[in-house]
Amino acid sequence: MKNLVLTTAALAVAGSFAIAEGHSVVRLGTEGAYAPYNFINDDGEIDGFERELGDELCARAELTCEWVTNEWDSIIPNLVSGNYDAIIAGMSITDERKQVIDFSEAYTQPDPSAFLAMGEVDLANAVIAAQSSTIQASYVTGMDGATLLEFATPDETIAAVKAGEVDAVLADKAFLEPIAEADADLTFVGDDVLIGGGIGLGVRQSDTELRDTFTAAIQTMKADGSLNTLIEKWLPGSALF
Repeated sequence: MKNLVLTTAALAVAGSFAIAEGHSVVRLGTEGAYAPYNFINDDGEIDGFERELGDELCARAELTCEWVTNEWDSIIPNLVSGNYDAIIAGMSITDERKQVIDFSEAYTQPDPSAFLAMGEVDLANAVIAAQSSTIQASYVTGMDGATLLEFATPDETIAAVKAGEVDAVLADKAFLEPIAEADADLTFVGDDVLIGGGIGLGVRQSDTELRDTFTAAIQTMKADGSLNTLIEKWLPGSALF
């Protein structure tokens, strides 16, 4: 059955190569500031889980792809306006975002979000940092008694905690864990929360063929186990498929 699923998905990828008529080069937009999902390495190159994943998806779909970096705040508007063709930037699939763009099948399971602080914090009455336009920011807005303070980049949210501007930060736990391990003054507080429906590639709502092409490639990686291998490499401890 596993081989049958793999073969069927592979045929779907091959059959969808007609997408190249509309996209001679597929431009992949990412933030480049959200390790381990995506970041700029010491050589100035885009790196991380999504760089390796995106390159593999393009290879399987026989697409010529280029990488583009874009600030998070404008990453959806600039997709819609045509600056690039897909978002691969740790973006959770949510109903709110699906009103504006479409998504491929998820390539990660829903990742726990966690609160990081300099010590014990009463989260019910805390000032909590989150990156703007994220599912975490929306979550804090819905917390009774808590106050949201938004920042443009994830690094700024951590700096705000260290500087005492906020009581805690809410972000993906996979992003926060290496930061907490490297700084003994930072600690997780409260319970983890599950938000969103996993992470997928965002595309324009009109680009149904491109969406289906990436979904088919993701399915082949799920079927042969290579997606789980990448998740274990870059996001250790995250749920597998």
